[in-house]
Amino acid sequence: MIPTWAPYINKGGFLTFPQVCEDSSFTSAWSLPLKSTNHPSLSTPSVRAPSMMSSPAQPASRSSSPRVRIRDLHPKIHLELGRFRPGPLNSLTDIPGVLVHTQSIHLPATSPSPSSPFTKTGTGAVNTGLTTILPRANFFHSACYAGLCRFNGSGELTGSHWIEETGLLHSPIILTNSFAVGAAYQGIYEYGIREYADKQTGRVDWFMLPVVGETFDGFLSDIGRFVVQPGHVVKGIDAALEMGKEGRKVAVEQGNTGGGTGMVCHFWKGGTGSSSRVIDGETSGGEKKTYTVGALVQANYGRPDALRIGGVPVGRILFEETKNEAASDEQKQGDMKALEDEKNRKDGSIIVILATDAPLHPLQLQRLAKRATVGLSRVGGVGHNPSGDIFLAFSTANEIPVQTVTANKRSVDPWKPTAMEVQILDDQTINSLFEAAADATEEAIYNALCMAETMVGLDGRVIEALPLERVKQLLDKYLGSD
Repeated sequence: MIPTWAPYINKGGFLTFPQVCEDSSFTSAWSLPLKSTNHPSLSTPSVRAPSMMSSPAQPASRSSSPRVRIRDLHPKIHLELGRFRPGPLNSLTDIPGVLVHTQSIHLPATSPSPSSPFTKTGTGAVNTGLTTILPRANFFHSACYAGLCRFNGSGELTGSHWIEETGLLHSPIILTNSFAVGAAYQGIYEYGIREYADKQTGRVDWFMLPVVGETFDGFLSDIGRFVVQPGHVVKGIDAALEMGKEGRKVAVEQGNTGGGTGMVCHFWKGGTGSSSRVIDGETSGGEKKTYTVGALVQANYGRPDALRIGGVPVGRILFEETKNEAASDEQKQGDMKALEDEKNRKDGSIIVILATDAPLHPLQLQRLAKRATVGLSRVGGVGHNPSGDIFLAFSTANEIPVQTVTANKRSVDPWKPTAMEVQILDDQTINSLFEAAADATEEAIYNALCMAETMVGLDGRVIEALPLERVKQLLDKYLGSD
């Protein structure tokens, strides 16, 4: 049997995408100069990346009330976001050495065509993307200690078995949509081959398991078009490294960006969010030292009535108001029912990435990752059965050599146990880090909601942005306005 996607395969065995605009490119956060690459899927006509331009007649994102982060929305909300101060950027990139880049992909729907594999229906609009996180620039040779938590497992995080086996992270982290996991996985390998294959033979003798996380954006994006390609991952890694070389410290782009481009959170527009906390600590010698914990979320979960902001039942109030408004509008009623039916079928997911420069070992990082659950629950996440709620924490404090034993070379003797010096924190002193992880996760979700804009997506579906003016009124009522 010939698969339905066979018309997308060219003679070289590569995936191609017909019927795309010629004059456009993907949206790349921060407009960083991208390193030139000979990556085949972005350079040869038969496998180049598709155009990623929104339909001019119906833009993917449309202006809502002015978007601001949660701390800029209300003067008292910081009192509800924990005891610890945010970092200078209030972002995952407050952790020294951590690099983040986001790309969004927007494609218009296409009409039915004899040359398209979707002859009868055409293809739907695409609103998707990917987020690239580098634990450090030299991730390939120097691993970070890492730990995982699976709150609910209806999702994917590749490479997780190796992290649980060794406690080591030595791969980029790519967050994207559910159907792009394979392309992202391949893209990490293609970057590694370009940079680390034998220059004479092109052969590979090293070991790396790519880390790719996903959430499902199929309500707002035609996820079956498989628009994310390995070349986007290569360019994302290049762009993040370019930022590191330039010494630029930039906050993570938030809202409708990166892997969160097409996500829905508590029935409002969700997406990518980030936050950080700074903790006062000490070195082993008793000297004062600060540690930072940062969170990045890809938020695509939750029911509207469960949403709470700073303890205020914002979601329940807004949802009741929305239902009352829709009582005399059949179109709105139909839209609400379609979204509710979809969320009842597949609630969605959230991926949380926690990073810190505190010297934690893998078991401590597992414990840190668990605290993302506390932040999620404050906002209204409960881990429904079809939700993929997966959390990864890593520490940049220790650099663990990897690629020291490969197929063709050895810089250590694998049969001679050899001690290695690392730093770790005393378990009795890490309560503040746990609390910071919960607080940063909570605020990162708020930021994803507050920064996301209303989106017109697949089949004309509309997901409204959280109405910030109304949210501020509710926070004024419950928290006070002074």
